[in-house]
Amino acid sequence: MHFTPLPYLDPGSGSFIIQIAIAALLGLGVAIRVSWGNIKKFFGVKPKLKDEENDSDNAQD
Repeated sequence: MHFTPLPYLDPGSGSFIIQIAIAALLGLGVAIRVSWGNIKKFFGVKPKLKDEENDSDNAQD
């Protein structure tokens, strides 16, 4: 008779897997926030210059 044991995760293992998933998501969020300027530059989004913002505010008055 051949017996194959079923896979088993105890509650401690499940909790550990959930902690790893949460830490990975938070780490990804921090990495994106830190490098957000480089990401925008990569896709060609140019920041507005302060002179342009002041000119557009004065033009509306």
